[in-house]
Amino acid sequence: MAGLNKVTVDDINVKGKRVLVRCDFNVPLKDGVITNDNRITAALPTIKKLIADGGKIILCSHLGKPKNGPEDKFSLAPVAVRLSELLGKEVKFANDDTVVGENAKAAVAAMKDGDVILLQNTRFRKEETKNIEDFSKDLASITDIFVMDAFGSAHRAHCSTAGITDFVKETAVGYLMQKEINYLGNAVEVPVRPFVAILGGAKVADKLSVIDNLLTKVDTLIIGGGMAYTFLVAKGYEVGHSLVDLEKVDYCKEMLKKAEAKGVSLLLPVDTTVAASFPDPIDAVITVQTVDSDKIPADMQGLDIGTKTQKLFADAVKSAKTVVWNGPMGVFENPILAAGTIAVAKALAETDATTIIGGGDSAAAVIQLGFADKMSHISTGGGASLEYLEGKVLPGIAVIADKN
Repeated sequence: MAGLNKVTVDDINVKGKRVLVRCDFNVPLKDGVITNDNRITAALPTIKKLIADGGKIILCSHLGKPKNGPEDKFSLAPVAVRLSELLGKEVKFANDDTVVGENAKAAVAAMKDGDVILLQNTRFRKEETKNIEDFSKDLASITDIFVMDAFGSAHRAHCSTAGITDFVKETAVGYLMQKEINYLGNAVEVPVRPFVAILGGAKVADKLSVIDNLLTKVDTLIIGGGMAYTFLVAKGYEVGHSLVDLEKVDYCKEMLKKAEAKGVSLLLPVDTTVAASFPDPIDAVITVQTVDSDKIPADMQGLDIGTKTQKLFADAVKSAKTVVWNGPMGVFENPILAAGTIAVAKALAETDATTIIGGGDSAAAVIQLGFADKMSHISTGGGASLEYLEGKVLPGIAVIADKN
Protein backbone atom coordinates (compact mmCIF):
# COMPACT_ATOMS: atom_id res chain seq x y z
CA MET A 1 0.00 0.00 0.00
CA ALA A 2 2.57 2.57 -1.10
CA GLY A 3 0.18 5.39 -1.80
CA LEU A 4 -3.43 5.82 -0.91
CA ASN A 5 -6.04 4.94 -3.51
CA LYS A 6 -8.89 6.40 -1.45
CA VAL A 7 -11.47 9.09 -2.11
CA THR A 8 -10.15 12.29 -0.50
CA VAL A 9 -11.69 15.60 0.53
CA ASP A 10 -10.52 16.96 -2.84
CA ASP A 11 -12.82 14.48 -4.64
CA ILE A 12 -16.10 15.27 -2.87
CA ASN A 13 -18.68 18.05 -3.15
CA VAL A 14 -19.69 19.14 0.35
CA LYS A 15 -21.58 22.36 -0.47
CA GLY A 16 -24.63 22.54 1.79
CA LYS A 17 -24.05 19.01 3.09
CA ARG A 18 -23.46 17.80 6.64
CA VAL A 19 -19.94 16.38 6.94
CA LEU A 20 -18.92 14.35 9.99
CA VAL A 21 -15.12 14.40 10.40
CA ARG A 22 -13.46 11.91 12.73
CA CYS A 23 -10.45 13.78 14.10
CA ASP A 24 -7.83 12.81 16.65
CA PHE A 25 -8.25 15.35 19.44
CA ASN A 26 -6.83 13.01 22.10
CA VAL A 27 -4.68 15.80 23.52
CA PRO A 28 -2.92 15.97 26.89
CA LEU A 29 -4.78 18.04 29.50
CA LYS A 30 -3.65 19.35 32.88
CA ASP A 31 -6.32 20.88 35.11
CA GLY A 32 -8.56 21.32 32.07
CA VAL A 33 -5.84 23.11 30.05
CA ILE A 34 -4.41 21.63 26.82
CA THR A 35 -0.64 21.22 27.23
CA ASN A 36 0.11 20.23 23.62
CA ASP A 37 -2.21 21.12 20.72
CA ASN A 38 -0.26 19.41 17.89
CA ARG A 39 -3.10 17.03 17.13
CA ILE A 40 -5.54 19.92 16.86
CA THR A 41 -3.32 21.92 14.51
CA ALA A 42 -2.77 18.76 12.42
CA ALA A 43 -6.53 18.62 11.74
CA LEU A 44 -6.83 22.25 10.60
CA PRO A 45 -6.06 21.82 6.85
CA THR A 46 -8.98 19.39 6.39
CA ILE A 47 -11.37 21.47 8.49
CA LYS A 48 -10.45 24.70 6.64
CA LYS A 49 -10.90 22.99 3.27
CA LEU A 50 -14.41 21.81 4.21
CA ILE A 51 -15.34 25.28 5.54
CA ALA A 52 -14.10 26.91 2.32
CA ASP A 53 -16.14 24.44 0.26
CA GLY A 54 -19.35 25.34 2.11
CA GLY A 55 -19.91 22.17 4.10
CA LYS A 56 -21.60 21.97 7.49
CA ILE A 57 -18.76 20.52 9.53
CA ILE A 58 -19.42 18.24 12.50
CA LEU A 59 -16.27 17.13 14.32
CA CYS A 60 -15.92 14.11 16.60
CA SER A 61 -13.11 12.47 18.55
CA HIS A 62 -12.32 10.46 21.63
CA LEU A 63 -10.25 11.81 24.52
CA GLY A 64 -8.55 9.57 27.06
CA LYS A 65 -10.06 6.35 28.35
CA PRO A 66 -13.20 7.11 30.35
CA LYS A 67 -14.07 3.87 32.14
CA ASN A 68 -17.48 4.73 33.58
CA GLY A 69 -19.24 6.63 30.83
CA PRO A 70 -19.27 10.46 30.91
CA GLU A 71 -16.62 12.15 33.09
CA ASP A 72 -15.96 15.90 33.17
CA LYS A 73 -12.20 15.45 33.05
CA PHE A 74 -12.54 13.77 29.64
CA SER A 75 -14.80 16.44 28.14
CA LEU A 76 -13.82 17.87 24.75
CA ALA A 77 -14.95 21.37 25.83
CA PRO A 78 -11.34 22.73 26.00
CA VAL A 79 -10.76 21.46 22.43
CA ALA A 80 -13.75 23.48 21.16
CA VAL A 81 -12.26 26.61 22.76
CA ARG A 82 -8.81 26.01 21.21
CA LEU A 83 -10.30 25.19 17.80
CA SER A 84 -12.31 28.42 17.87
CA GLU A 85 -9.07 30.36 18.53
CA LEU A 86 -7.14 28.59 15.77
CA LEU A 87 -9.91 28.88 13.15
CA GLY A 88 -10.84 32.44 14.08
CA LYS A 89 -14.50 31.48 14.20
CA GLU A 90 -16.85 29.88 16.72
CA VAL A 91 -16.77 26.12 17.05
CA LYS A 92 -20.01 25.32 18.83
CA PHE A 93 -19.64 22.59 21.45
CA ALA A 94 -22.59 20.18 21.51
CA ASN A 95 -22.38 18.88 25.05
CA ASP A 96 -24.35 15.62 25.23
CA ASP A 97 -23.45 12.69 27.46
CA THR A 98 -24.91 10.47 24.74
CA VAL A 99 -22.77 12.30 22.12
CA VAL A 100 -25.67 12.47 19.64
CA GLY A 101 -28.33 13.90 22.00
CA GLU A 102 -30.75 16.83 21.90
CA ASN A 103 -27.95 19.46 21.96
CA ALA A 104 -26.14 17.85 19.03
CA LYS A 105 -29.31 17.35 16.98
CA ALA A 106 -30.47 20.93 17.57
CA ALA A 107 -27.02 22.34 16.76
CA VAL A 108 -26.81 20.34 13.52
CA ALA A 109 -30.34 21.34 12.49
CA ALA A 110 -29.46 25.03 12.93
CA MET A 111 -26.19 24.87 10.93
CA LYS A 112 -25.44 27.16 8.02
CA ASP A 113 -22.85 26.43 5.33
CA GLY A 114 -19.35 26.82 6.77
CA ASP A 115 -20.46 26.34 10.40
CA VAL A 116 -18.47 24.04 12.68
CA ILE A 117 -19.64 22.07 15.71
CA LEU A 118 -17.79 19.62 17.95
CA LEU A 119 -19.51 16.61 19.50
CA GLN A 120 -18.75 15.32 22.99
CA ASN A 121 -16.15 12.56 23.59
CA THR A 122 -17.17 9.51 21.52
CA ARG A 123 -16.00 7.20 24.32
CA PHE A 124 -18.74 8.56 26.60
CA ARG A 125 -20.78 5.91 24.78
CA LYS A 126 -19.86 2.38 25.87
CA GLU A 127 -20.78 1.13 22.39
CA GLU A 128 -17.93 3.10 20.78
CA THR A 129 -15.00 0.76 21.48
CA LYS A 130 -17.12 -2.37 20.95
CA ASN A 131 -18.28 -1.07 17.54
CA ILE A 132 -21.96 -1.70 18.40
CA GLU A 133 -24.15 -0.44 15.59
CA ASP A 134 -26.63 1.58 17.73
CA PHE A 135 -24.01 4.31 18.17
CA SER A 136 -22.82 4.04 14.56
CA LYS A 137 -26.41 4.64 13.44
CA ASP A 138 -26.73 7.64 15.78
CA LEU A 139 -23.60 9.22 14.30
CA ALA A 140 -24.76 8.47 10.76
CA SER A 141 -28.16 10.05 11.45
CA ILE A 142 -26.67 13.56 11.65
CA THR A 143 -24.47 13.48 8.56
CA ASP A 144 -24.47 13.07 4.77
CA ILE A 145 -20.73 12.44 4.33
CA PHE A 146 -18.11 10.83 6.60
CA VAL A 147 -14.48 11.98 6.50
CA MET A 148 -11.84 9.92 8.33
CA ASP A 149 -8.90 12.07 9.40
CA ALA A 150 -7.82 10.39 12.65
CA PHE A 151 -4.77 8.33 11.74
CA GLY A 152 -4.00 7.84 15.44
CA SER A 153 -7.26 5.87 15.77
CA ALA A 154 -7.29 4.19 12.35
CA HIS A 155 -6.01 0.90 13.77
CA ARG A 156 -9.14 0.54 15.89
CA ALA A 157 -12.48 -0.67 14.49
CA HIS A 158 -14.70 1.59 16.60
CA CYS A 159 -18.12 3.10 15.81
CA SER A 160 -16.64 6.51 14.95
CA THR A 161 -13.71 5.15 12.90
CA ALA A 162 -15.25 2.25 11.00
CA GLY A 163 -18.78 1.25 12.06
CA ILE A 164 -20.37 4.49 10.86
CA THR A 165 -19.41 3.70 7.26
CA ASP A 166 -22.03 0.93 7.20
CA PHE A 167 -24.69 3.64 7.37
CA VAL A 168 -23.18 6.57 5.40
CA LYS A 169 -22.93 6.23 1.63
CA GLU A 170 -20.27 8.85 0.91
CA THR A 171 -16.86 8.54 2.57
CA ALA A 172 -13.42 10.12 2.17
CA VAL A 173 -10.11 10.60 3.93
CA GLY A 174 -8.82 13.97 5.08
CA TYR A 175 -5.47 15.61 4.36
CA LEU A 176 -3.83 14.30 7.55
CA MET A 177 -4.69 10.68 6.72
CA GLN A 178 -3.45 11.20 3.20
CA LYS A 179 -0.15 12.63 4.44
CA GLU A 180 0.38 9.87 7.02
CA ILE A 181 -0.20 7.03 4.58
CA ASN A 182 1.78 8.64 1.79
CA TYR A 183 4.81 9.14 4.04
CA LEU A 184 4.66 5.79 5.85
CA GLY A 185 3.46 3.87 2.79
CA ASN A 186 6.14 5.22 0.47
CA ALA A 187 8.85 4.85 3.11
CA VAL A 188 8.11 1.19 3.68
CA GLU A 189 7.00 0.03 0.23
CA VAL A 190 9.05 2.14 -2.18
CA PRO A 191 11.83 3.71 -0.11
CA VAL A 192 14.67 5.73 -1.55
CA ARG A 193 17.69 3.71 -0.46
CA PRO A 194 19.65 3.26 1.74
CA PHE A 195 16.61 2.74 4.01
CA VAL A 196 17.36 2.77 7.75
CA ALA A 197 14.81 1.91 10.45
CA ILE A 198 15.47 2.71 14.11
CA LEU A 199 13.46 0.88 16.74
CA GLY A 200 13.59 1.62 20.45
CA GLY A 201 11.30 1.50 23.43
CA ALA A 202 11.10 -0.89 26.33
CA LYS A 203 9.77 -4.22 25.11
CA VAL A 204 10.67 -6.56 22.26
CA ALA A 205 7.14 -8.01 22.56
CA ASP A 206 5.62 -4.71 21.40
CA LYS A 207 7.57 -4.81 18.15
CA LEU A 208 7.84 -8.49 17.18
CA SER A 209 5.96 -8.19 13.89
CA VAL A 210 7.51 -4.81 13.11
CA ILE A 211 11.04 -6.21 13.33
CA ASP A 212 10.07 -9.22 11.24
CA ASN A 213 8.41 -7.08 8.54
CA LEU A 214 11.13 -4.41 8.43
CA LEU A 215 13.88 -6.99 7.96
CA THR A 216 12.33 -7.69 4.55
CA LYS A 217 12.39 -3.96 3.64
CA VAL A 218 15.38 -2.15 5.14
CA ASP A 219 19.10 -1.96 4.44
CA THR A 220 19.95 -1.27 8.09
CA LEU A 221 17.93 -1.97 11.24
CA ILE A 222 19.05 -0.18 14.41
CA ILE A 223 17.80 -1.48 17.74
CA GLY A 224 18.13 0.55 20.94
CA GLY A 225 16.12 1.17 24.10
CA GLY A 226 15.16 -1.50 26.62
CA MET A 227 14.39 -3.99 23.86
CA ALA A 228 18.08 -4.12 22.87
CA TYR A 229 19.05 -6.08 26.00
CA THR A 230 17.04 -9.15 24.95
CA PHE A 231 19.00 -9.09 21.67
CA LEU A 232 22.26 -8.78 23.61
CA VAL A 233 21.28 -11.84 25.69
CA ALA A 234 20.54 -13.63 22.39
CA LYS A 235 24.16 -12.90 21.42
CA GLY A 236 25.36 -14.51 24.64
CA TYR A 237 26.09 -11.36 26.66
CA GLU A 238 25.46 -10.88 30.37
CA VAL A 239 23.29 -7.78 30.89
CA GLY A 240 23.02 -7.54 34.71
CA HIS A 241 19.61 -6.31 35.87
CA SER A 242 18.72 -4.83 32.49
CA LEU A 243 15.21 -5.31 31.12
CA VAL A 244 15.08 -8.69 29.37
CA ASP A 245 12.18 -10.71 27.99
CA LEU A 246 13.45 -14.25 28.48
CA GLU A 247 10.56 -15.69 26.44
CA LYS A 248 11.73 -13.70 23.40
CA VAL A 249 15.44 -14.61 23.42
CA ASP A 250 14.95 -17.37 20.82
CA TYR A 251 12.93 -14.95 18.68
CA CYS A 252 15.81 -12.46 18.82
CA LYS A 253 18.24 -15.21 17.79
CA GLU A 254 15.97 -15.91 14.80
CA MET A 255 15.91 -12.23 13.85
CA LEU A 256 19.71 -11.99 14.03
CA LYS A 257 19.93 -14.98 11.67
CA LYS A 258 17.26 -13.53 9.37
CA ALA A 259 19.14 -10.21 9.14
CA GLU A 260 22.34 -12.04 8.23
CA ALA A 261 20.56 -14.17 5.62
CA LYS A 262 18.97 -11.11 4.01
CA GLY A 263 22.16 -9.03 4.08
CA VAL A 264 20.61 -6.49 6.43
CA SER A 265 22.94 -4.69 8.80
CA LEU A 266 21.38 -5.11 12.27
CA LEU A 267 23.03 -2.69 14.69
CA LEU A 268 22.87 -3.17 18.46
CA PRO A 269 24.39 -0.99 21.20
CA VAL A 270 28.13 -1.52 21.56
CA ASP A 271 28.19 0.36 24.87
CA THR A 272 25.57 1.15 27.48
CA THR A 273 24.87 3.76 30.15
CA VAL A 274 24.22 1.84 33.36
CA ALA A 275 23.00 2.63 36.87
CA ALA A 276 22.38 0.66 40.07
CA SER A 277 18.60 1.08 39.75
CA PHE A 278 15.83 2.66 37.69
CA PRO A 279 15.32 6.35 38.61
CA ASP A 280 12.46 6.94 41.07
CA PRO A 281 10.87 9.37 40.42
CA ILE A 282 11.65 9.00 36.72
CA ASP A 283 13.45 12.39 36.49
CA ALA A 284 15.50 11.89 39.68
CA VAL A 285 19.23 12.63 39.65
CA ILE A 286 21.12 9.32 39.47
CA THR A 287 24.74 8.20 39.21
CA VAL A 288 25.62 6.53 35.91
CA GLN A 289 28.62 5.10 34.10
CA THR A 290 29.18 3.88 30.56
CA VAL A 291 30.44 0.35 29.91
CA ASP A 292 30.82 -1.87 26.84
CA SER A 293 27.69 -3.89 26.13
CA ASP A 294 29.46 -7.19 26.87
CA LYS A 295 30.76 -5.90 30.23
CA ILE A 296 27.58 -4.81 32.04
CA PRO A 297 28.17 -5.41 35.80
CA ALA A 298 25.90 -8.03 37.40
CA ASP A 299 24.46 -5.47 39.86
CA MET A 300 23.75 -2.77 37.22
CA GLN A 301 21.10 -2.18 34.58
CA GLY A 302 21.33 -0.53 31.17
CA LEU A 303 19.16 2.60 30.82
CA ASP A 304 20.50 4.34 27.69
CA ILE A 305 22.88 3.78 24.79
CA GLY A 306 26.48 4.86 25.39
CA THR A 307 28.65 7.39 23.52
CA LYS A 308 30.24 4.89 21.10
CA THR A 309 26.77 3.62 20.18
CA GLN A 310 25.52 7.17 19.67
CA LYS A 311 28.26 7.64 17.06
CA LEU A 312 27.64 4.22 15.47
CA PHE A 313 23.90 4.94 15.07
CA ALA A 314 24.48 8.54 13.90
CA ASP A 315 26.95 7.35 11.23
CA ALA A 316 24.38 4.85 9.92
CA VAL A 317 21.82 7.65 9.64
CA LYS A 318 24.23 9.98 7.82
CA SER A 319 24.41 7.76 4.73
CA ALA A 320 20.66 7.04 4.65
CA LYS A 321 18.13 8.43 2.16
CA THR A 322 15.05 7.27 4.12
CA VAL A 323 14.84 6.89 7.91
CA VAL A 324 11.91 5.68 10.01
CA TRP A 325 12.26 6.00 13.78
CA ASN A 326 9.94 4.49 16.39
CA GLY A 327 10.86 4.38 20.08
CA PRO A 328 13.41 6.19 22.28
CA MET A 329 16.94 4.92 22.93
CA GLY A 330 16.68 5.06 26.71
CA VAL A 331 14.76 6.55 29.62
CA PHE A 332 14.56 9.91 27.81
CA GLU A 333 12.23 11.41 30.45
CA ASN A 334 15.31 11.62 32.69
CA PRO A 335 17.78 14.37 31.57
CA ILE A 336 20.78 12.18 32.48
CA LEU A 337 19.42 9.28 30.40
CA ALA A 338 18.23 11.31 27.41
CA ALA A 339 21.65 11.56 25.74
CA GLY A 340 21.12 8.61 23.39
CA THR A 341 17.70 9.75 22.22
CA ILE A 342 19.02 13.31 21.75
CA ALA A 343 21.97 12.01 19.69
CA VAL A 344 19.66 10.05 17.38
CA ALA A 345 17.26 13.01 17.04
CA LYS A 346 20.21 15.30 16.25
CA ALA A 347 21.52 12.86 13.61
CA LEU A 348 18.09 12.79 11.95
CA ALA A 349 17.84 16.59 12.13
CA GLU A 350 21.18 16.95 10.33
CA THR A 351 20.60 14.45 7.52
CA ASP A 352 19.17 15.23 4.08
CA ALA A 353 17.19 11.98 4.17
CA THR A 354 13.41 11.76 4.35
CA THR A 355 12.90 11.37 8.11
CA ILE A 356 9.69 9.89 9.49
CA ILE A 357 9.01 9.74 13.21
CA GLY A 358 6.50 7.02 14.07
CA GLY A 359 4.44 8.72 16.74
CA GLY A 360 4.30 7.81 20.43
CA ASP A 361 7.34 8.39 22.64
CA SER A 362 9.73 9.10 19.76
CA ALA A 363 7.41 11.87 18.50
CA ALA A 364 7.15 13.25 22.04
CA ALA A 365 10.94 13.17 22.36
CA VAL A 366 11.57 14.95 19.04
CA ILE A 367 9.02 17.65 19.89
CA GLN A 368 10.28 18.03 23.47
CA LEU A 369 13.90 18.27 22.31
CA GLY A 370 13.11 20.98 19.76
CA PHE A 371 13.85 18.99 16.58
CA ALA A 372 10.28 18.80 15.25
CA ASP A 373 10.74 21.32 12.42
CA LYS A 374 13.79 19.40 11.14
CA MET A 375 11.85 16.17 10.47
CA SER A 376 10.07 15.41 7.19
CA HIS A 377 7.06 13.95 8.99
CA ILE A 378 6.04 13.27 12.58
CA SER A 379 3.21 10.77 12.77
CA THR A 380 0.21 11.58 14.96
CA GLY A 381 -0.39 7.88 15.64
CA GLY A 382 1.90 5.69 17.72
CA GLY A 383 -0.07 2.42 17.66
CA ALA A 384 -1.40 3.06 14.17
CA SER A 385 2.03 3.75 12.68
CA LEU A 386 3.44 0.64 14.39
CA GLU A 387 0.68 -1.53 12.94
CA TYR A 388 1.24 0.08 9.55
CA LEU A 389 4.96 -0.74 9.79
CA GLU A 390 3.94 -4.32 10.58
CA GLY A 391 2.21 -4.43 7.22
CA LYS A 392 -1.30 -4.62 8.70
CA VAL A 393 -4.39 -3.21 7.01
CA LEU A 394 -5.86 -0.55 9.30
CA PRO A 395 -9.68 -0.78 9.71
CA GLY A 396 -10.15 3.00 9.63
CA ILE A 397 -8.51 3.12 6.20
CA ALA A 398 -10.00 -0.06 4.74
CA VAL A 399 -13.61 1.15 5.20
CA ILE A 400 -13.15 4.35 3.16
CA ALA A 401 -14.28 4.25 -0.45
CA ASP A 402 -11.58 3.54 -3.06
CA LYS A 403 -11.12 5.83 -6.03
CA ASN A 404 -12.59 4.39 -9.21
